[in-house]
Amino acid sequence: MKDFRNKVAVITGGASGIGLAVARALGREGAKLVIADIEQGALDKAVPALIVEGFEAEGVRTDVSDRNAIIALADRTWQRFGGCNVVFHNAGVAVFGPVQTMTDKDWKWSIDVNLWGPVHGTEVFLPRMLKDGQDGHMIFTASFAGIVPNRSLGPYNVTKAAVVALAESLHKDLRSTPLGASVLCPMRVTTAIDNSARNRPESLGGATAAQPYADAESGSLQGRTLSVEPVADLVLDAIRENRLYIHTHKEAKAFFDGRAAKISAAFDNAL
Repeated sequence: MKDFRNKVAVITGGASGIGLAVARALGREGAKLVIADIEQGALDKAVPALIVEGFEAEGVRTDVSDRNAIIALADRTWQRFGGCNVVFHNAGVAVFGPVQTMTDKDWKWSIDVNLWGPVHGTEVFLPRMLKDGQDGHMIFTASFAGIVPNRSLGPYNVTKAAVVALAESLHKDLRSTPLGASVLCPMRVTTAIDNSARNRPESLGGATAAQPYADAESGSLQGRTLSVEPVADLVLDAIRENRLYIHTHKEAKAFFDGRAAKISAAFDNAL
Protein backbone atom coordinates (compact mmCIF):
# COMPACT_ATOMS: atom_id res chain seq x y z
CA MET A 1 0.00 0.00 0.00
CA LYS A 2 1.69 3.15 -1.23
CA ASP A 3 -1.10 5.71 -0.84
CA PHE A 4 -3.12 6.34 2.33
CA ARG A 5 -5.50 8.96 0.94
CA ASN A 6 -9.12 8.05 1.77
CA LYS A 7 -7.97 4.77 3.28
CA VAL A 8 -9.49 3.76 6.62
CA ALA A 9 -7.25 2.99 9.58
CA VAL A 10 -8.26 1.43 12.91
CA ILE A 11 -5.79 1.91 15.76
CA THR A 12 -6.15 0.20 19.14
CA GLY A 13 -4.51 1.90 22.07
CA GLY A 14 -4.83 4.88 19.75
CA ALA A 15 -5.56 7.71 22.18
CA SER A 16 -1.96 8.17 23.32
CA GLY A 17 1.65 7.25 22.70
CA ILE A 18 2.67 5.43 19.54
CA GLY A 19 -0.94 4.80 18.55
CA LEU A 20 -1.84 8.49 18.54
CA ALA A 21 1.38 9.41 16.72
CA VAL A 22 0.62 6.86 13.99
CA ALA A 23 -2.95 8.20 13.78
CA ARG A 24 -1.62 11.71 13.18
CA ALA A 25 0.90 10.48 10.61
CA LEU A 26 -1.82 8.59 8.72
CA GLY A 27 -4.18 11.54 9.01
CA ARG A 28 -1.62 13.83 7.41
CA GLU A 29 -1.53 11.38 4.51
CA GLY A 30 -5.30 11.62 4.09
CA ALA A 31 -6.45 8.51 5.95
CA LYS A 32 -9.74 8.32 7.85
CA LEU A 33 -9.22 7.31 11.47
CA VAL A 34 -10.98 5.08 13.96
CA ILE A 35 -9.34 5.48 17.35
CA ALA A 36 -9.99 2.63 19.77
CA ASP A 37 -8.92 2.85 23.39
CA ILE A 38 -10.03 1.51 26.74
CA GLU A 39 -9.73 4.97 28.35
CA GLN A 40 -12.77 7.08 27.57
CA GLY A 41 -11.11 10.18 28.99
CA ALA A 42 -8.14 9.80 26.67
CA LEU A 43 -10.48 9.32 23.71
CA ASP A 44 -12.45 12.41 24.68
CA LYS A 45 -9.22 14.39 24.53
CA ALA A 46 -7.50 12.81 21.53
CA VAL A 47 -10.32 12.51 19.00
CA PRO A 48 -11.51 16.15 19.14
CA ALA A 49 -7.89 17.23 18.85
CA LEU A 50 -7.49 15.14 15.70
CA ILE A 51 -10.65 16.64 14.25
CA VAL A 52 -9.45 20.18 15.01
CA GLU A 53 -6.23 19.31 13.17
CA GLY A 54 -8.37 18.60 10.11
CA PHE A 55 -8.54 14.81 10.22
CA GLU A 56 -11.68 12.72 9.86
CA ALA A 57 -11.74 10.67 13.04
CA GLU A 58 -14.03 8.73 15.31
CA GLY A 59 -13.40 7.32 18.77
CA VAL A 60 -14.70 3.96 19.98
CA ARG A 61 -14.10 2.84 23.55
CA THR A 62 -12.76 -0.69 23.19
CA ASP A 63 -11.45 -3.37 25.53
CA VAL A 64 -9.33 -5.46 23.16
CA SER A 65 -9.47 -8.45 25.50
CA ASP A 66 -13.23 -8.67 24.80
CA ARG A 67 -13.95 -10.30 21.43
CA ASN A 68 -17.45 -8.80 21.34
CA ALA A 69 -15.93 -5.34 21.75
CA ILE A 70 -13.69 -5.97 18.73
CA ILE A 71 -16.71 -7.12 16.72
CA ALA A 72 -18.49 -3.90 17.71
CA LEU A 73 -15.41 -1.90 16.69
CA ALA A 74 -15.36 -3.53 13.25
CA ASP A 75 -19.11 -3.05 12.84
CA ARG A 76 -18.79 0.64 13.66
CA THR A 77 -15.87 1.03 11.26
CA TRP A 78 -17.79 -0.46 8.33
CA GLN A 79 -20.92 1.51 9.25
CA ARG A 80 -19.07 4.83 9.38
CA PHE A 81 -16.55 4.43 6.58
CA GLY A 82 -17.68 1.43 4.54
CA GLY A 83 -14.52 -0.61 5.02
CA CYS A 84 -11.06 -0.85 6.57
CA ASN A 85 -7.59 -0.86 5.04
CA VAL A 86 -5.20 -0.65 7.98
CA VAL A 87 -5.47 -2.20 11.43
CA PHE A 88 -2.83 -1.26 13.96
CA HIS A 89 -2.98 -3.74 16.86
CA ASN A 90 -1.21 -1.46 19.31
CA ALA A 91 -2.90 -1.77 22.71
CA GLY A 92 -0.62 -3.35 25.31
CA VAL A 93 0.15 -3.67 29.02
CA ALA A 94 3.13 -4.62 31.16
CA VAL A 95 3.50 -6.36 34.50
CA PHE A 96 6.84 -5.86 36.24
CA GLY A 97 8.70 -8.31 38.46
CA PRO A 98 10.57 -11.62 38.25
CA VAL A 99 8.72 -14.60 36.82
CA GLN A 100 8.80 -16.43 40.16
CA THR A 101 6.59 -13.73 41.68
CA MET A 102 4.00 -13.65 38.89
CA THR A 103 0.47 -14.81 39.69
CA ASP A 104 -2.22 -16.29 37.48
CA LYS A 105 -3.85 -12.84 37.44
CA ASP A 106 -0.63 -11.24 36.17
CA TRP A 107 -0.46 -13.79 33.37
CA LYS A 108 -4.14 -13.60 32.51
CA TRP A 109 -4.22 -9.81 32.23
CA SER A 110 -1.07 -9.79 30.10
CA ILE A 111 -2.30 -12.56 27.79
CA ASP A 112 -5.82 -11.12 27.53
CA VAL A 113 -4.61 -7.72 26.32
CA ASN A 114 -1.26 -8.37 24.64
CA LEU A 115 -2.10 -11.62 22.85
CA TRP A 116 -5.85 -12.12 22.76
CA GLY A 117 -6.25 -8.49 21.67
CA PRO A 118 -4.29 -8.99 18.42
CA VAL A 119 -5.81 -12.45 17.94
CA HIS A 120 -9.35 -11.08 18.27
CA GLY A 121 -8.48 -8.19 15.96
CA THR A 122 -7.03 -10.50 13.35
CA GLU A 123 -9.92 -12.95 13.52
CA VAL A 124 -12.57 -10.24 13.28
CA PHE A 125 -11.06 -7.74 10.83
CA LEU A 126 -9.06 -9.94 8.47
CA PRO A 127 -11.90 -11.90 6.82
CA ARG A 128 -13.84 -8.69 6.17
CA MET A 129 -10.78 -7.00 4.68
CA LEU A 130 -10.03 -10.00 2.47
CA LYS A 131 -13.64 -10.13 1.32
CA ASP A 132 -13.50 -6.46 0.32
CA GLY A 133 -10.41 -7.23 -1.77
CA GLN A 134 -8.74 -3.85 -1.28
CA ASP A 135 -5.11 -3.11 -0.51
CA GLY A 136 -4.56 -3.29 3.20
CA HIS A 137 -2.14 -3.92 6.03
CA MET A 138 -2.03 -5.23 9.58
CA ILE A 139 0.56 -3.89 12.00
CA PHE A 140 1.25 -5.35 15.43
CA THR A 141 3.04 -3.58 18.25
CA ALA A 142 5.23 -6.19 19.89
CA SER A 143 8.47 -5.10 21.53
CA PHE A 144 12.16 -5.75 21.27
CA ALA A 145 11.47 -7.75 24.44
CA GLY A 146 9.59 -10.15 22.16
CA ILE A 147 12.87 -10.85 20.36
CA VAL A 148 15.37 -10.55 23.22
CA PRO A 149 13.56 -10.95 26.58
CA ASN A 150 14.23 -8.37 29.27
CA ARG A 151 14.56 -9.06 32.99
CA SER A 152 11.57 -8.78 35.31
CA LEU A 153 9.10 -8.75 32.42
CA GLY A 154 8.20 -12.42 32.01
CA PRO A 155 4.52 -12.17 30.94
CA TYR A 156 5.33 -9.20 28.71
CA ASN A 157 8.24 -11.04 27.08
CA VAL A 158 6.14 -14.14 26.48
CA THR A 159 3.13 -12.35 25.02
CA LYS A 160 5.21 -10.04 22.83
CA ALA A 161 7.19 -13.01 21.47
CA ALA A 162 3.84 -14.55 20.54
CA VAL A 163 2.83 -11.34 18.76
CA VAL A 164 6.06 -11.44 16.74
CA ALA A 165 5.22 -15.03 15.72
CA LEU A 166 1.65 -14.01 14.84
CA ALA A 167 2.88 -11.26 12.53
CA GLU A 168 5.49 -13.56 10.97
CA SER A 169 2.84 -16.20 10.32
CA LEU A 170 0.42 -13.70 8.87
CA HIS A 171 3.08 -12.14 6.64
CA LYS A 172 3.58 -15.56 5.03
CA ASP A 173 -0.08 -16.49 4.83
CA LEU A 174 -1.03 -13.20 3.14
CA ARG A 175 1.51 -13.41 0.31
CA SER A 176 -1.11 -14.22 -2.33
CA THR A 177 -3.49 -11.49 -1.14
CA PRO A 178 -3.56 -7.68 -1.38
CA LEU A 179 -2.84 -7.46 2.36
CA GLY A 180 0.48 -7.23 4.16
CA ALA A 181 1.68 -7.49 7.76
CA SER A 182 4.34 -5.84 9.91
CA VAL A 183 5.48 -6.06 13.51
CA LEU A 184 6.87 -3.12 15.47
CA CYS A 185 9.61 -4.12 17.93
CA PRO A 186 10.63 -0.98 19.83
CA MET A 187 12.94 -0.55 22.76
CA ARG A 188 12.16 2.41 25.04
CA VAL A 189 9.74 4.97 23.59
CA THR A 190 7.93 7.82 25.34
CA THR A 191 4.65 6.02 26.06
CA ALA A 192 2.61 5.28 29.18
CA ILE A 193 3.28 1.53 29.10
CA ASP A 194 5.07 1.69 32.46
CA ASN A 195 1.83 2.90 34.03
CA SER A 196 -0.52 0.53 32.21
CA ALA A 197 -1.73 -0.90 35.52
CA ARG A 198 -4.01 2.16 35.70
CA ASN A 199 -6.34 0.18 33.42
CA ARG A 200 -5.98 -3.18 35.13
CA PRO A 201 -9.39 -4.65 36.09
CA GLU A 202 -10.10 -5.08 39.78
CA SER A 203 -10.92 -8.73 39.11
CA LEU A 204 -7.32 -9.22 37.90
CA GLY A 205 -5.58 -7.34 40.68
CA GLY A 206 -6.45 -3.70 40.10
CA ALA A 207 -4.26 -0.69 39.57
CA THR A 208 -1.91 -1.30 42.50
CA ALA A 209 -1.03 -4.89 41.58
CA ALA A 210 1.82 -4.09 39.19
CA GLN A 211 4.39 -1.41 39.73
CA PRO A 212 6.81 -0.09 37.06
CA TYR A 213 10.57 -0.17 37.29
CA ALA A 214 11.97 1.97 40.07
CA ASP A 215 13.74 5.14 38.90
CA ALA A 216 17.14 3.56 39.56
CA GLU A 217 16.25 0.53 37.45
CA SER A 218 14.85 2.64 34.62
CA GLY A 219 18.08 4.58 34.49
CA SER A 220 20.03 1.35 34.00
CA LEU A 221 17.98 0.10 31.04
CA GLN A 222 19.78 -0.27 27.72
CA GLY A 223 19.08 1.98 24.74
CA ARG A 224 17.85 5.50 24.18
CA THR A 225 14.30 6.62 24.88
CA LEU A 226 12.85 7.80 21.56
CA SER A 227 9.93 10.12 20.96
CA VAL A 228 6.87 8.68 19.26
CA GLU A 229 6.89 10.80 16.09
CA PRO A 230 9.86 9.20 14.30
CA VAL A 231 8.53 5.78 15.29
CA ALA A 232 5.26 6.62 13.54
CA ASP A 233 7.20 7.51 10.39
CA LEU A 234 8.88 4.10 10.50
CA VAL A 235 5.48 2.41 10.72
CA LEU A 236 4.17 4.19 7.62
CA ASP A 237 7.35 3.36 5.70
CA ALA A 238 6.97 -0.32 6.62
CA ILE A 239 3.37 -0.35 5.39
CA ARG A 240 4.40 1.18 2.07
CA GLU A 241 7.11 -1.44 1.57
CA ASN A 242 5.28 -4.36 3.21
CA ARG A 243 8.31 -4.68 5.47
CA LEU A 244 7.80 -7.34 8.14
CA TYR A 245 10.08 -6.12 10.93
CA ILE A 246 10.10 -2.55 12.22
CA HIS A 247 13.07 -1.83 14.49
CA THR A 248 13.44 1.51 16.22
CA HIS A 249 16.87 1.45 17.91
CA LYS A 250 20.09 0.67 16.04
CA GLU A 251 21.72 -0.26 19.35
CA ALA A 252 19.27 -3.16 19.70
CA LYS A 253 21.07 -5.10 16.97
CA ALA A 254 23.98 -6.01 19.23
CA PHE A 255 21.61 -7.72 21.67
CA PHE A 256 19.87 -9.61 18.86
CA ASP A 257 23.24 -10.70 17.44
CA GLY A 258 24.26 -11.97 20.87
CA ARG A 259 21.10 -14.04 21.23
CA ALA A 260 21.37 -15.37 17.68
CA ALA A 261 24.97 -16.40 18.31
CA LYS A 262 23.96 -18.37 21.41
CA ILE A 263 21.16 -20.12 19.54
CA SER A 264 23.46 -20.94 16.63
CA ALA A 265 26.20 -22.26 18.92
CA ALA A 266 23.72 -24.60 20.62
CA PHE A 267 23.39 -26.53 17.34
CA ASP A 268 26.93 -27.81 17.98
CA ASN A 269 25.36 -30.13 20.57
CA ALA A 270 22.48 -31.25 18.35
CA LEU A 271 22.20 -34.86 17.19
